[in-house]
Formats: sequence, structure tokens, C-alpha cells
Amino acid sequence: MRKRHLFTPGPVDVPPEVLSALAEPLIHHRAPDFIPYFKAANEGLKYVFQTQNPVVTFAGSGTAAMEAAVANTLSPGDRAITVEGGKFGERWTELCKAYGVEPIVLKIEWGKAVTPEQIEEALTGNPDVKAVFLTLTETSTGVLTDVESICEIVAKTDAISVVDAVSALAAEKLLTDAWKVDIVVAGSQKALMLPPGLAFCSVSAKAQAAIARSKCPKYYLSLAKAIKKLEKDDTPYTPAVSLIRALVVAAKMIRDEGIENVWARHARLGRALREAAVAMNLSVFAQNPSNVVTAIRIPDGVDGEKIPKILRDKHGVTIAGGQEQLKGKVIRIATLGWANDLDVFAVIGALDLTLAEMGHKFERGAGLAAAARALSA
Repeated sequence: MRKRHLFTPGPVDVPPEVLSALAEPLIHHRAPDFIPYFKAANEGLKYVFQTQNPVVTFAGSGTAAMEAAVANTLSPGDRAITVEGGKFGERWTELCKAYGVEPIVLKIEWGKAVTPEQIEEALTGNPDVKAVFLTLTETSTGVLTDVESICEIVAKTDAISVVDAVSALAAEKLLTDAWKVDIVVAGSQKALMLPPGLAFCSVSAKAQAAIARSKCPKYYLSLAKAIKKLEKDDTPYTPAVSLIRALVVAAKMIRDEGIENVWARHARLGRALREAAVAMNLSVFAQNPSNVVTAIRIPDGVDGEKIPKILRDKHGVTIAGGQEQLKGKVIRIATLGWANDLDVFAVIGALDLTLAEMGHKFERGAGLAAAARALSA
């Protein structure tokens, strides 16, 4: 039996403690014994999000949280700024269009990040904008956005800032309240070390005022209903009971390690991956790389679509390939959540074997040596 390892930007390997919580007998979500779990989960989320604002939990994927952010804060005919620098930035544009919101699209070359100056210029030229939609880490390109500086600019306007941190939460530094981020959306299957199935939205007072004005249709994804129920540690509709109980365990693991240490660990692992790639005669795609996922360019003469298949089928290592125009041109490797130094050696070692098999010219073992130096620094 081949041992399997996940190095995708979600889902990720889940710690045994979390898996054990998922296997516990079910309890009823309207019974009194569920309330302490949900309360503990909400307290843990506030710590991870670094916020004192409500954090709403839906049974759904990260996209459900993204859709909730659009549907609950805007009205048909409103205008909003979206940033298309990758596949997930494009999703904000698509969601706005779905709800009759006019997107003002900033097209950014894939591999680059939108700048605070570009956002400020767009806001100045469009003073009626109601929201600015951002992506902290664009997982299709491995790019990190300067959300802190951008949200400081947005906070001076009437618009709200909405940040997709689906892959970045608990991996990249994110100070929701200190950075004045109005809505942060996230998902469970990334650095939170859970299976897919939970979606989260933190909601500021400014965002709640926008929610009160919104005319877009919503029912299950109503943030107003969810926030009202949160006051009693309850949910409007049936929650994912087992996942919430597992979330309590995962959030405690993060708190015990310390969120700053969690960010630092992801930074170490991401840096090691990038330095290993360069040592293997490869290059990093993103100009401002994230620690969530490392997008690595595939050199000419090497079939980039075969690399993930060989890694998976021969070595039991699952990574991600390129998306859209990057298909076959990059591979994407993540060390998210329950990951450590040995995981970096595992994926780089498997990549060494695979690239050598495919005829790529590089010094064998150079990636492992570079990773060791980075992790020892």
C-alpha cells in the first residue's frame, strides 16, 4: 500500500486529533450539549481571524462565503472594484455579475500583484464604488497581495473591503481588525487543517451597515440571520456538527502553537520550497510570492502536465498543476496547515526523482540541500 501525501493548496492532510474528533458520535445541533462546542469554535475563529467582530460559519465551501459577501452587502446596480490577477480573483467578478452588480475590473498580469496605488486610483475615479474585492493569496499564481496597505486606503472611503483569505487564513499574516478589513472569507480545508465543508465570513460594523442596505436576494446565505443567531451561539439552519467539533480541536492546536508562530512556520516552509526550486534549475512564477503555495515554472522541453501525474501515481505525492493559461506551464506545491520540515524534504525528494526521469537537467540533490539550508537558517 502506497502512503499518500497532500501538497495541494487544499484540501490538506488532517491531524490525527482532528480526525478523531470527526469520528465522535453525533449530537443534535439544537440540543444544549452542542452549544459549548459552537461557542468554543466561534472563539477559536475570532483568534485565528484576529478579530472581535462576528465570524459566521456556513456549511459549504469557500465559494459559499464569497457569494455571501457579495449577496449580503450590495444591491443590483451597485458598482464594485474587482481584481483579476488569477482564477480566484476572476471569481469575484463572476459573482458580482451574477447579482447584478457592475464590476470595475482591474486586469493584472498573472504572476503580479495589484498595488495600493492602482486601487487608490480606481477609487478616486469611481467615488460611487460600494466595495473593493481582493484576494490575499491568489492560489492559481502563488501571488501575495498587500492587503494591509490597500484596506487602509479603502477604510478612508464609504466602500467596504472584502478579502478572499480562503487559502491564506492561518498561513499568511492577517490582522483583520488592525488592518480594517470589513469582510474576510475563508474555508476549512486549508491551513485550518480540516476537511472541506465549512465556509467563514468575518463581518465588521461597517459591513453590517452595508448588509442592512443590501437589496440582493439571499436566503440560506443570509449574514443578517446568521449574525442574529450567533448572539445565542446558534445557527439559522443545520450546521455541519462533526466539522464544527473538529474545528474546536484544530483552532486549539493553532492557539497552542500561537498564530504568530503558525505564520512563521508557513514562511519557513514556503521559503525552503522556493529556494529548492531555484537550486533545481527552476524558477518561481510569482513576483511577490505567497507562503501558501509555490508556483514553479516548468522549463521548455518538460511536459508540465505529466509531472503531477507521475508524482501522484509513482510516489504517492499529490501537488497541483497550472490552471487556465498556466496549464502545463507551472506546478503548484503547498505546505499548508499540519506541515513541517520533513514534508518539504518529501515533496522536493519526489520532485527530484520525477524531474530526473523526465530528462530535466539539474544537479541531483541540489533542491534537498537548498531546502536544508533554508530550514536551518
